[in-house]
Amino acid sequence: MNKTLSGIYIFLPSFLLFATQTTAEEVIYNTTDAGVVLNDSDLETLPKATIEPLNIASAANIVSPKVVEEEQDIYFSANEMQNDQRLQTITAIGDVNIVRDNLTVKADKVIYNQKDDIVTAVGNVVLLNEDGTVVFSDYVVLSDKMQEGEMDNIKIIMKDKSQVAATKVTKFANDDKEMENAVYSPCDVCTGKDPLWQLKAKKIIHDAENKNVYYNHAFLEVKGLPVFYTPFLSHPDPSVKRRSGFLIPNIASSSYLGAAIQPKYFWSISDHEDLFLDPIFSTDKGVILSGKYNKYLYRGELSAEGSFMKDDDKDETRGNIFAKGRYEVNDYWVADMDINYASDRTYLKDMSLDKQDDAWLTSSLKMQGFDNRNYASIESYYYQLLSYDMKEYDEPIVLPLMNYENISDVGPYGAYSKTNLNFASIYREEETNTQRFSMINSWVLPYTSPYGEKYRMMASVKSDLYYVDNYLNPEGEEFTGGVARIFPQLGLEWKLPFIRATETSRQILEPTIVGVLAPNDSNKTNKIPNEDSQDFELDDSNVLDINRYAGYDRNDTGSRISYGINWNSYGDTFGRTNAFLAQSYYFDKHESINNTSSYDFSEKEDHLSDYVGRIYASPTDYFDLNYRFRVDKDDLELTYSELSTKIGPQILNAYISYIYLQDNKNSSLIENSERKELYTALRSKLTKDWSISIFNRQDLTDNGGSLEYGGDLIYEDECTALIFYMRRDNSSDPDYEGDFEFGVNFLLKTLGGTSK
Repeated sequence: MNKTLSGIYIFLPSFLLFATQTTAEEVIYNTTDAGVVLNDSDLETLPKATIEPLNIASAANIVSPKVVEEEQDIYFSANEMQNDQRLQTITAIGDVNIVRDNLTVKADKVIYNQKDDIVTAVGNVVLLNEDGTVVFSDYVVLSDKMQEGEMDNIKIIMKDKSQVAATKVTKFANDDKEMENAVYSPCDVCTGKDPLWQLKAKKIIHDAENKNVYYNHAFLEVKGLPVFYTPFLSHPDPSVKRRSGFLIPNIASSSYLGAAIQPKYFWSISDHEDLFLDPIFSTDKGVILSGKYNKYLYRGELSAEGSFMKDDDKDETRGNIFAKGRYEVNDYWVADMDINYASDRTYLKDMSLDKQDDAWLTSSLKMQGFDNRNYASIESYYYQLLSYDMKEYDEPIVLPLMNYENISDVGPYGAYSKTNLNFASIYREEETNTQRFSMINSWVLPYTSPYGEKYRMMASVKSDLYYVDNYLNPEGEEFTGGVARIFPQLGLEWKLPFIRATETSRQILEPTIVGVLAPNDSNKTNKIPNEDSQDFELDDSNVLDINRYAGYDRNDTGSRISYGINWNSYGDTFGRTNAFLAQSYYFDKHESINNTSSYDFSEKEDHLSDYVGRIYASPTDYFDLNYRFRVDKDDLELTYSELSTKIGPQILNAYISYIYLQDNKNSSLIENSERKELYTALRSKLTKDWSISIFNRQDLTDNGGSLEYGGDLIYEDECTALIFYMRRDNSSDPDYEGDFEFGVNFLLKTLGGTSK
């Protein structure tokens, strides 16, 4: 007898479908609304309501113990269902849904043969897999608990939006798949138009266990035109994150190398270790060996990259190595390594490698410890000079550099104390050698008054012991021996923010006053060299600090009062704007810090410092400006100026950067005259896929000119990237040979490629 069930959602336990030949009359259902148990003979009287699967454990008093132990693993839902007991088939019609394990089947009609365990889906068939893959077909036959099957005229959309189409697909029990007359493409496909590129093959085999895809008689087509044929091709399936294999090479040309090609091979040694080999074959310099190694540990990581070559023109061996490592020794200690080395000053520029524009290469080894309010470190440093514009110094080795810092618990009034210990040993082969031990004991009391005033009081004593060897002081005298120094300092900071808020904006005006008491002339510059405080520049970032030096060798001597005002505006319509202006007054004009000097800061004797400030404005998404300056207090001439701004939408935007430095005889540059440099870049999103950018770095001083220029032309869509780039470096370094470079990078997404 056939029975028709309308508007139902059925759960069929696996033992009913596959283990035995039990008839449909024995299936148990539960209605959500009525909360009653019904048998099959009562179903004809039910209205069209959703029927939820029965919780078998709650029906133990109705079914046998064997039923209770079975696992529910398949669900049916349909507008109409027919049960043929004689043929042992269940036919579901209209909006059919089948869910079993990690597979969902949707179709217009599904016939389930209980005897042979075969599911046949017809009309608008859709298969949804757990990994996000969606399969569309006209006709699907599934067997062996829906683990095997055949499909006709299928289209597959993978998790990464890649698409596969085939006239026939066979799915095996081990989840392997075989596709006939198949096409693969990650590109967007429009009706009646060929994708940008696609792979066509007579047969495609997917090895599910090894996660490989194999092609027999494959063609690579670009816009429907075949451009490459291979009888055999393989690549990892989209679920593979990393796999050994060749990548698309780089092609380039430069003044130093000539024409060059760079093949690339990625070797996945293990899940946590890999090696990337990318040697360069050039017409002018022969073969340059290059590669990168990565290893990930349970408590750390290690990466190293480098290159090596024999330059016959110079009759020398050249190369570089960059290595980084980090290892967590335990819960308190962490070890870090950062090694950067080049065989000579111009090698990185000649080869267009990372860090080519750095003035120094810094290598370091560190061991750092963290425990509650304690911090300790043991470090060592080595410096290698690269810049031709920097004065030649005997490159120092810092070994060891030890730090210890402790911050006490906060007292009842919010006060806390801080202790810093520092030891450094600086060695040079021919110039000054220094050993230093410093201790800073400080006490800090922050306080906020009932009126919103913010106070911070700080008292500190800095004690230094030095041993200096072969130090040539500013007076031209040589000193060797020990030196002791004590420097007390007392500071008080006051702030009072004023806030004005409206429905669409908020403004904050915050005046600040900082007072400092400290002795004069406490640096002993005739006996103590300046190793770690040479980069000081009075600017908006430090003018209101109590101690304005990051290093230990120079003390911020003299008593002073610094004052400034900071204004911020935040708005829903006009974004954010900030303005800041500050100045310092020195009680002793000999202690005024107006000009940067490697040895002392008393060159411009005056009670008042220059004005320093900044202006930042970002009223819209299409405009961003940041301007920092220092102005001479007497004639209001700029002594330092730095501007960076970005203007325009994606269709056309410009980036402009300008820097001006007044001439300084104590500068570390070979030419200590003024510096004026302008960097401009234009970028345009020409179309959805095409973009272009050009840049130029210009020296604006007398006898200046372009320092560097270049550009990129980029095509990138959902499946392809093509990059043309050009650079020219007009370096004044006579040893630098590679001033021109041109290259092309190409990438077929999902099949592997490289990026610039």
